[in-house]
Amino acid sequence: MDVLVIGSGGREYALVWKIAQSPMVGKVYCAPGNAGIAQQAECIAISTQDFDGLVQFTRDKQIGLVIVGPEDPLAHGIVDRFHEEGLMVFGPRAAAAQLESSKSFAKRLMMKYGIPTGAYAEFSDAEEAIAYVKDRGAPVVVKADGLAAGKGVTVARDVNAAVNAICQAMLDRAFGEAGSRIIIEEYLEGEEASILAFTDGRTVVPMATSQDHKPVFDGDEGPNTGGMGAYSPAPVVTPEWCAEIQRTILQPTVDAMASEGAPYAGVLYAGLMMTVNGPKVIEFNCRFGDPETQVVLPRMKSDIIPVFVACTNGSLDQIQIEWTQDACVTVVMASGGYPGPYQKGKPIEGLDDAQREGAAMVFHAGTAWDNGRVVTNGGRVLNVTACGETIPKAIDAAYAAVRCIHFEDAHYRNDIGSKALKHLGL
Repeated sequence: MDVLVIGSGGREYALVWKIAQSPMVGKVYCAPGNAGIAQQAECIAISTQDFDGLVQFTRDKQIGLVIVGPEDPLAHGIVDRFHEEGLMVFGPRAAAAQLESSKSFAKRLMMKYGIPTGAYAEFSDAEEAIAYVKDRGAPVVVKADGLAAGKGVTVARDVNAAVNAICQAMLDRAFGEAGSRIIIEEYLEGEEASILAFTDGRTVVPMATSQDHKPVFDGDEGPNTGGMGAYSPAPVVTPEWCAEIQRTILQPTVDAMASEGAPYAGVLYAGLMMTVNGPKVIEFNCRFGDPETQVVLPRMKSDIIPVFVACTNGSLDQIQIEWTQDACVTVVMASGGYPGPYQKGKPIEGLDDAQREGAAMVFHAGTAWDNGRVVTNGGRVLNVTACGETIPKAIDAAYAAVRCIHFEDAHYRNDIGSKALKHLGL
């Protein structure tokens, strides 16, 4: 079958890369794609928001399977639209995607069904939110209720920081309509981890564990980003905790969504805090994580197409997924200034050198072609990824590749994977 991947980032590049390996696949298309994806698939100049155009293209090309990458079209009902047209599409419907598109929806669901998470309160009035924080004290976590591209979260260590975050979201509208409502959460102590799982609405099959690095600077300093790097596996998630996450979080959430009349099929992403009292949910996402996908899929030995199909037709209980024992690390090379204002159009050099030895893969995230050259075209520009027998070897290979690549004002963290080394006693 021919396959269409919708999206333009590093996650979509990794999906295209994995899908293209399947013997079940003929041609791979990506809409709109980027300069790197264009080397793996035919890129189509159709926006992720142009549902009519995407449906028409799928019909015209007789595409057998559509994979939706980003959260925004999922939240706005792209899967519903494709289902209405009788087309096979992988991803949750809009009602199910509320797990990500509305933090308050997700929190209410978890509270109702006893899914472990931190205490919270929600507000649509800034003065009430400020009064709550002043009364409660800090630290707290302030989150825009809606979609904010991974940037609508502030871990406020003191009351002033919390008040500033509230004002930024609700009064300054830094995140647009997404910040018109906020939630204020209990600050959870522990280490974060990401668990992605395939589900058909009943069966839940977890993927390999991973850990994202949200803050922009080394040592988890600075503002949150969409993610500055990741590694897999995450040693903090022991086999015992994997079983507990499946039993107390993943399966109960899918069961809860079915009970609420919004069955969830696709990828369920659980962002977790591994606390002394066990795993607790920080957030849910309704799609493949970015950059977690870039370290999870390279470790997947199984063909991914049968998994996608099983999630769409309700037969996931018949699927077994195999994973390699290797580790995988990805380092995000970002534009200077990200997650704030940044410039585009900077020529990128060294891409071939980074991949010449075969140890590294460079998944383009924010790139474009300009007069025959690859240039920067986003905040997160490249996901420089490498696998190795161990996490230290994967880290070394990834950073060796990073050092081959150059563009003006490039920024990246130097400590991706360091938490894993501590767990390993290294």
